[in-house]
Amino acid sequence: MNMPTQIPLAEFKTIYSVADVERAMEDSSSKGNETLQAMYKGMKKSGGVRFIVKPSSTSGLDDLYESSPNFSEVIDALKRHMALAIDGNEPMQFTPMLLLGEPGLGKTHFAKSMAKVLGTSFEFLSMSSLTAGWILSGASSQWSNAKPGKVAHALINGDFANPLITLDELDKAGGDSRYDPMGSLYGLLEHDTALHFKDEFVEVNIDASNILWVATANNESNIPDPILNRMDVYVIERPDHDGSIKIALSIYRDILEQHKWGFDIEPSNDVLDCLAEDAPRNMRKVLVDAFGNAKLGKRDHLLPEDLNNRKSSSGKKKKIGFC
Repeated sequence: MNMPTQIPLAEFKTIYSVADVERAMEDSSSKGNETLQAMYKGMKKSGGVRFIVKPSSTSGLDDLYESSPNFSEVIDALKRHMALAIDGNEPMQFTPMLLLGEPGLGKTHFAKSMAKVLGTSFEFLSMSSLTAGWILSGASSQWSNAKPGKVAHALINGDFANPLITLDELDKAGGDSRYDPMGSLYGLLEHDTALHFKDEFVEVNIDASNILWVATANNESNIPDPILNRMDVYVIERPDHDGSIKIALSIYRDILEQHKWGFDIEPSNDVLDCLAEDAPRNMRKVLVDAFGNAKLGKRDHLLPEDLNNRKSSSGKKKKIGFC
């Protein structure tokens, strides 16, 4: 897989006012908070300007169609939005997306691939581990051990005004109902309110309107309607055998691009057929083990039996020499 195949264009966008930061530093309520003052000093030093990337071509989606064939409906939507952005010489924008489907379909991997194609940063938030809304939007500096939320941290400490933020397992967000972990999303997922997002710790207006939101879930019934109504929902199906082979080949190439292990550019058809029986989520883990098994066997190519030392996605161990 060779992503991205197009070069995104970068401009600059002011996401917060340094003058606002200076005023906040002088506020009597913040002067006694060393953590907050250090945060403000860092914001002044880095300034309020960040890169904002714009697509220059839709060609980067070609590899995405090949590597993620079961996400073609989502890629079609991306292509339409990219065409509009290119024609208007604008940053990429789209309605927050919800990728809905059973576990193991590669939804998070796909979101990360989207960020590569768009040329922006990728931020991952596991919603199943969030217990309160302040984790996203910060806690008041009046509380001990308070700190900024994940959104402000990504924008203030990152390089981009339009990072892609993935809300993984949105349907599993839990915690005390008094501190709804989804509470801050009601405003963040709306463009007009996100323009003036205010983290409760930082207490300075931040423009979060260019964030690209992609959520994943297994069951939409556990997601509040006001959140669903702010999203375009795409049902992701399990790929067929041919689609699974394409995904396996993409993951194989992706792993080899990251390492200098000297393996064949492509695995054999027998290896791909075996890999295709696993869920996309498990393919990377199975392949890494298989590469290790091949090295122990003094080989620079994989054999089907290299894949069989790990349990399959069904939890059953495969027989040596068979899929």
